[in-house]
Amino acid sequence: MPITGPQARAARALVEWPRDHVARLAGLVPGALADFEYSRLDLDPEAKQRLVSALESGGAVFIEEDEAGVGVRLKFRRGDARSINRLENEGGPVGDDDVA
Repeated sequence: MPITGPQARAARALVEWPRDHVARLAGLVPGALADFEYSRLDLDPEAKQRLVSALESGGAVFIEEDEAGVGVRLKFRRGDARSINRLENEGGPVGDDDVA
């Protein structure tokens, strides 16, 4: 699905992730993501797909264009999203399981 810069910016705001985190997940430079969000740069289709995947992993759902336009919403209710963010990394660092 094609994604617009403002749609990406809105999705990032909804999932409450900083730009550098989303850029890292999508394999982008933060400045390039900022330029895309503000329609100063267009990303290639592969980069857009990586960006969509990164934002969807945080709970964003992209709404295809219809008579009302394009959009984005949260997969989870806002309270659910906060709970997930709060629980992230709650178990401590990941390590090797030496159980034999």
